[in-house]
Amino acid sequence: MKKKFEEQIKLRGELLKQFGAGYYFEREKKELQKSDKIQLLEKLRKKIGNCKLCELHLQRQNIVFGAGNAEAKIMFIGEAPGEDEDIQGEPFVGRAGGVLTDIITKGMRISREDVYIANIVKCRPPENRTPKPMEALTCLPFLKGQIAIISPQVIVCLGKVAVSYLLQRGEPIGQLRGRWFDYNGIPVMATFHPSYLLRNPSAKADVWKDIQEVMKKVGLPIPQKK
Repeated sequence: MKKKFEEQIKLRGELLKQFGAGYYFEREKKELQKSDKIQLLEKLRKKIGNCKLCELHLQRQNIVFGAGNAEAKIMFIGEAPGEDEDIQGEPFVGRAGGVLTDIITKGMRISREDVYIANIVKCRPPENRTPKPMEALTCLPFLKGQIAIISPQVIVCLGKVAVSYLLQRGEPIGQLRGRWFDYNGIPVMATFHPSYLLRNPSAKADVWKDIQEVMKKVGLPIPQKK
């Protein structure tokens, strides 16, 4: 147990040093090519390996690393994989994923392949429970590594868990959504999680307002109502 703990601390230290909490990157000084970013993401995925740093590995089928464009202008960050994601090894492919896909393709009128999608934790919590603090904090350096590599123009935090751990904000998501925050110089928009929209369809209007602000920020045209 002591050896496992020491390995966990060592790995977290390495990731934090390379990509983590105090890491700041200046995009204007060195622009990575897409091939470089793809290689760095592959390197990070290999570093994760068959991760057993927290108890989430005990029941998972697949690590859900993330998916999308390594040069994405927009990066969506959710909470955790669900059952469908655990089976397929891809983020947001279940019912909530269908809602997110509609937001991207029907609302923003771009492709899922144009954005990058990831989660705070990369393994499914049992019964889709909220990730425990140690699980989220153990996995967070991997996500911060992805952000540092991709260097998106905008991050969209989907739900309270994403906002809480990425931005260290404890307010309810209803108070945070629709507001701009900052992560290492990257504008961050907080909005409701797609699963919330399945339970509360009336909140779709609020999310669409938030997404339109994101579109304006990256220069995407706002579709005109028919």
